[in-house]
Amino acid sequence: MKFGVFLAPFHAKRKNPTLALEHDIELIANMDRLGYDEAWIGEHHSGGVELIPSPEIMIATMAERTRHIMLGTGVISLAYHHPLNVAERMVFLDHITRGRVMMGVGPGALAVDAYQRGIEPKDQRRRMSESLEVIVELLNGDAPVNRESDWFTVREAHLHMRPYQRPCFEIAVASLLSPSGPELAGRLGASLLSIGATLLEDGVEALGAFWSVYEETSERHGNVASRDNWRVVAPWHIAPTREQALAEVEYGIKEWVEYELEVANLPLVGDARTPREAAERMIDIGAAVIGTPDDAIAMIDNMIESSGGFGTFLNMICDWADHDAQMRSFELFANEVMPRYQGSIAGLEQSYAWGKSRKGVIAPKVNEAFLDSTKKYYGDDHDRTRKMQAMVGAEDEAIETAS
Repeated sequence: MKFGVFLAPFHAKRKNPTLALEHDIELIANMDRLGYDEAWIGEHHSGGVELIPSPEIMIATMAERTRHIMLGTGVISLAYHHPLNVAERMVFLDHITRGRVMMGVGPGALAVDAYQRGIEPKDQRRRMSESLEVIVELLNGDAPVNRESDWFTVREAHLHMRPYQRPCFEIAVASLLSPSGPELAGRLGASLLSIGATLLEDGVEALGAFWSVYEETSERHGNVASRDNWRVVAPWHIAPTREQALAEVEYGIKEWVEYELEVANLPLVGDARTPREAAERMIDIGAAVIGTPDDAIAMIDNMIESSGGFGTFLNMICDWADHDAQMRSFELFANEVMPRYQGSIAGLEQSYAWGKSRKGVIAPKVNEAFLDSTKKYYGDDHDRTRKMQAMVGAEDEAIETAS
């Protein structure tokens, strides 16, 4: 399994926005050092909390401060952009990052962003579908693309640069509330990005249903639905103890809940009166992990069981804790949660067990060699020789008893 972050980002409106964005960049750079696989960067234009209007610019900045981590748009709101511009920018970004980009797309989740542009909610998914169809054609590069829509025109359109990744960088379609995302992804051969899987009333249970839509549509259109390319998103914050984790998220969780209720129109925990109450309700309804590494493992195991399995688990980071606590949380997760699903410690454990099982055979020979060497230098009657004989005898007896 791979691990990463889904960074909208969320920042309390009381915070210095310049510093908040710098903290985002520092977080991704730290994740790169810790061995995380992916970071997906959002696009939003209003509301005062989700501050990044161009994930492409943020990715270009982050690419200069990282070495390994893959960087994705999470997601480009296709309903707001001409498809030729989107395709060109992503190919350009693919080149300047030397193939470290992924393209995540969606219709635009924040209703006020669409409202500012005069776009009706009922048109957003249609626009996304029309746009992505053109983008895929452009990226395939088979022939010039001609398409007329009520909101864009492409005339003999083509890309003069091909993607750096061949044949193309990965494309993922966001899925939140409706089956339109899985259907579009399956039809066009894209990956599936399930956002907020735990934030809806039946989110975890709905994962399997959405996968079925994706799988069935993929098959109908001659595409392969691979669970390895399925990404599932959920928020978590962990610490050595649950009490410490709860205390740390009091920093910002109530403001996040209020934003989701009052602006994003996602009522999660109602009228929580205190930060602690908001955090405890999130835990009670299974919407988030706020606890220990064991709590994170339990959530992932539950999601695997409910969904049938997926390839990547992403943390929807919500700025619940302050920057330093978030950095500690990501390091703790990398050290105590990720290895369980990556197989990275299996060889170590096997080798340890093997070494332990051979102790009874090898240790007496090693002890005999130490004693031999001591006798040759000091002689049989020297005090050091007698001490070595006693030590070797005691160790050999302990080994025999243990076996």
